[in-house]
Amino acid sequence: MPSPYPHGNYEINDLGSYADKPWSPQQKAYAAMVTRLDHDTGELLDLLHDLGIEDHTLVMLAGDNGSSFEPTSELGRLFNQAGNGLRGYKRGLYEGALRQAALARWPGVVPAGRVSDEPWAFWDFLPTAAEFAGATIPATCRIDGQSLVSFLKGGPAPKREYFYWELHESQKPLQAVRFGAWKAVKNGPKAALELYDLAKDPGETTNLAPQNAGLVEKAAALMKTAHAEDPDWPLTGKAARRVTDAAGTSDKMPATKLAP
Repeated sequence: MPSPYPHGNYEINDLGSYADKPWSPQQKAYAAMVTRLDHDTGELLDLLHDLGIEDHTLVMLAGDNGSSFEPTSELGRLFNQAGNGLRGYKRGLYEGALRQAALARWPGVVPAGRVSDEPWAFWDFLPTAAEFAGATIPATCRIDGQSLVSFLKGGPAPKREYFYWELHESQKPLQAVRFGAWKAVKNGPKAALELYDLAKDPGETTNLAPQNAGLVEKAAALMKTAHAEDPDWPLTGKAARRVTDAAGTSDKMPATKLAP
């Protein structure tokens, strides 16, 4: 169920209990959108119950990024998403932008009340859904994820060599890789690789790259392995065609590509 709440533009037809708050119009709209999402999710769960299918339905809920707002922004000043001790927010690759909570509910299958801090990623959903559905993923379909079926049923998260991210929203594509408790961030093709120990420093406050040349080399190798070459998404910056399209001088918009 894709939801537009909460997201810019911050517009909603009913501010509800927030209408009289001494807040800005944008702050009121954001709060109302969060409340509407909460209400809609409750209605969905009620519907599954009324239809008699809640015991046969897996419900997963998660956002698409971590903290969204700079602390000094209009929304960030009131809704302190960045107050969780993690560094960064949306459009970056530090933990504050990437890390988020997720909920899973399936009575009788997902253990009730279980809490786990083992990580997984959105690209794990496809193989998870395929396994639950008994579907075979075609061999020609390249996937980076792993099935979470055993994990959701109470087992450990699947073992993997690394998590990898790319972000191409500027002339300086960003990269990050997590392997075990180590996390490396590269803020642009010419930027030095930063290294953090998430087990001891989840806020990524201390760059340990200078003292760990071997781990820096390993992180760089993993980034190279995980990156998928594509002329429209070069690590050197925006491709000429994408710059032209963005400037509005072309009638063909580039296709959306998910980072590997």
